[in-house]
Amino acid sequence: MILRPRTVCLYALLVLVTASVLSLAVYFLYEPHLHVDLVFYDRNWISKEIDPITPLSGCFRPDRVSPLYNVSDAVYGMKRFEVQAGLPMRMGMDCYALAGTVVSPDDDGQSSRYHHYIAPERRAQYHVYWRSDLSPFGKRQEYMLKSFFATQNIHTSRLVLWSNGDISPNPIIQKYLRLFPDSFTLRTVDIPTLARGTAMEDSKLLQLNDAKAWVDGDLVRLLVLWNHGGMWIDMDMLLTRDLAPLLEHEFVTQWDCYDKIYQALNGALMRFRQHSPYLCEAFYLMSTSSPPRSPSTDWGAILYLRLWRRLLAESIPPFRILPFCFSDPLACRLDNSVPDPFTPDRSDGRWTDGYGLEENGGLDRVLKKIFAVHLHNRWDRPFPQNGWVDRLLLRRYDQQLWEMGIRDEEH
Repeated sequence: MILRPRTVCLYALLVLVTASVLSLAVYFLYEPHLHVDLVFYDRNWISKEIDPITPLSGCFRPDRVSPLYNVSDAVYGMKRFEVQAGLPMRMGMDCYALAGTVVSPDDDGQSSRYHHYIAPERRAQYHVYWRSDLSPFGKRQEYMLKSFFATQNIHTSRLVLWSNGDISPNPIIQKYLRLFPDSFTLRTVDIPTLARGTAMEDSKLLQLNDAKAWVDGDLVRLLVLWNHGGMWIDMDMLLTRDLAPLLEHEFVTQWDCYDKIYQALNGALMRFRQHSPYLCEAFYLMSTSSPPRSPSTDWGAILYLRLWRRLLAESIPPFRILPFCFSDPLACRLDNSVPDPFTPDRSDGRWTDGYGLEENGGLDRVLKKIFAVHLHNRWDRPFPQNGWVDRLLLRRYDQQLWEMGIRDEEH
């Protein structure tokens, strides 16, 4: 059937009008943002959950601050290093250069590893978490343990491995308990117990079966830090240098170098002191907010943003925001993100313009400035043999442990 030109024009006009009406409807209902891809945020959700700035609960009042927390030192005290840039640092090696300004107190990066004995409970506490119901603790998870003990001061720090079940019989874990009796320990997560004394105590949100990612992710890390203080490290990270210089700050991390206006922050690497008023306010905000969406992978990011804005509104210095590359150098532009850890190295041995993959090359120098490489799970992906992760990280962990007199029983 051949349509008349007038009919074709009418159909075209109808399509154009329909598309325009739909576009306007989408625009009025959703707020578009261009990140790596196009994302639409529900305007109704923004007006209810993001825009309003409700009052804080008063956790920073002198009569409510815990005697375990020194506001003068933690919030207003002098700091040796600045870890915020004030810019997203998308260009070139800017972010890595900033990481290089946060130096260890010793010159060679190793002399501080040898100190007089400090009781485990008084050491800097670093916390990781593994869900025993998801997968057995295996060789891939062991890389994180190796990275910790090869890069941190084992005489002044302690790694606490939390789990939601008993993982102590695991032979890999038994090996590290035996090798590092004072600097490695296990704990079992009991959420109701950890929540006691916070605004989340007896909250129905603790029992959200349809938001387990939130309970076992965003909530656990905050409750652990509230009770014990220290630094939280996601298990899917490989540490590259001593984290101690970061301990003077309380911080969350920048998600990536893009303008994610409502999801700019994350807690994959975060640091808060025991009974920090920041966490006290976070629990209050949790308890008075709408439940996490199901499935929820961004609730923590939104929580940190909402809390940050409320602190500013009441003239309280907010927690720091660690730049993305300090722990997640995969999350920026193609020309300055480190290469994919699970892809073989380029045949020409190059990373980006003027930076090579060889030992002591451009990538190697960058890895020595930042603090960790976040792998974003991908637990089933092997590292390519002789790839940059294998050469510049894994082999060096083994070499460092060997020099410390610790032998891998499989080698």
